Amino acid sequence: MFFKKYSDKINNFRRRPGSFGMSFSYLMRLLIVLAFFKAFLDQKWIVVFLCSLALVLTFLPLLFKRKYNILIPAEFELIFVLFIYTSIILGEVHGYYTKIWWWDVLLHSFAGVTIGFIGFIIMYIFYFKNLLHTSAALIAVFSFCFALALGAIWEIVEFTIDSSLGFNMQKSGLVDTMWDLIVDALGALFTSIIGYVYVKFNKGFIINRLMANFVKKNPELFKN
Repeated sequence: MFFKKYSDKINNFRRRPGSFGMSFSYLMRLLIVLAFFKAFLDQKWIVVFLCSLALVLTFLPLLFKRKYNILIPAEFELIFVLFIYTSIILGEVHGYYTKIWWWDVLLHSFAGVTIGFIGFIIMYIFYFKNLLHTSAALIAVFSFCFALALGAIWEIVEFTIDSSLGFNMQKSGLVDTMWDLIVDALGALFTSIIGYVYVKFNKGFIINRLMANFVKKNPELFKN
């Protein structure tokens, strides 16, 4: 009887949409909190600052929900929180950017894809509601430019932090910045192509499920 009840609880958890994603997001936040307290006890104030920044950023999806009434699907939140953890905690705090040569390339590619998708959603909502007369090609171009612009802004942030706080986020300076932007552009290009195919032909081997979940969570955004 005990094992049957336990098994039923596990099965219900598995069937619940987004259960794994939400649980994993909470786990990432818990790890950030533990890293914060360890750094605080060790008086590593730069690490304390980075952990605080990472923890605040992980709650941005909740801010969008409360302030703009936009519900972020669990898959989106998981991707976002995982990116914050791998870039700030693993990358900066644990030094993965210097220990693993491809870590920076991987994360900037991922950032380009993710931010490009956010740009695509913004334009697609306007397009779907007939608030903007545009084409699939222009939506793709906007997605690409949106991701590249935010990538450039992030490089400015890195430069500012390095200059004012003595960090070394840009590593090799100009070379690191240019390769980051190139990789951002490649990731953004990937998303732009997929977004174009989705709008033009209503197909997309990756974007279909993501868009379906986002529309399901926010039906009011897609009412004409």
